[in-house]
Amino acid sequence: MWIPTEWKDYELLDCGGGERLERWGSYILSRPDPQAIWKKAGHKAWGSLSAKYNRSSDGGGSWEIFKLPQEWRIGYKTLTFQVKPMSFKHTGVFPEQASNWEFINGMIRQSNRKISVLNLFAYTGGATLAAANAGASVCHVDAARGMVQWARENARASELEDKPVRWIVDDCRKFVEREIRRGRKYDAIIMDPPSYGRGPTGEVWKFEDDISSFLELCLGVLSENPLFILVSSYTSGLSPSVMDYLLSTVVKSRLGGKTDCSELGLKVASTGLALPCGSSARWIF
Repeated sequence: MWIPTEWKDYELLDCGGGERLERWGSYILSRPDPQAIWKKAGHKAWGSLSAKYNRSSDGGGSWEIFKLPQEWRIGYKTLTFQVKPMSFKHTGVFPEQASNWEFINGMIRQSNRKISVLNLFAYTGGATLAAANAGASVCHVDAARGMVQWARENARASELEDKPVRWIVDDCRKFVEREIRRGRKYDAIIMDPPSYGRGPTGEVWKFEDDISSFLELCLGVLSENPLFILVSSYTSGLSPSVMDYLLSTVVKSRLGGKTDCSELGLKVASTGLALPCGSSARWIF
């Protein structure tokens, strides 16, 4: 399991009973987590929540705010993120992805050359900031205008607004198809697709149905001297090995290189154990 160890402003304090207890800066949040099927360890912070996300019977939910600003900032090393309570229990940052940020940073810095990165389904820009901070030029693509604007705010907060980043609001498949026609190439491709989503003009994305063909399409924008491809998944029922198999058959079988995969996780302060939080697979040329 890939577990980040450098967080100061985020901490998974406890989990259990279908919930996780987290510290985001100086604020304590409780959010649902269906994988936490065990009993809570009884951390004292359960009694001093800043906010709690409550599930509703129809599958949605809402935040119950006790003492929480509309938004605030947290930092990961030199990166700064704006966080706020959003619908569907999110805050704008997936802290387990810091393991991938470290991978991205290390690969780009060790390459000792100019690297161009394509970040697809790029959300609020964690991977974009990691790549730009390491010296790469980045094309950041997401179908949601609000998420791209949020990512730009994170870049400003991280003092990376002057780095060579293209901010694109578009359906990722359509954008890649246009980049192929334009002949544009990238040395590294990052993608964190949703399990299900819609593009800006109603395009439907379903991970299980679309990821294989989309990955094949992305090979059309990969440079002749590629560095890596990184794919993350939060789709229930798909193990890391599924993504590894996909990268092996679509990419490694044609271009060589090697693959690696693992669950993403977060250490639980109250038990010292790790909570699984999705998975990632990496192809390295």
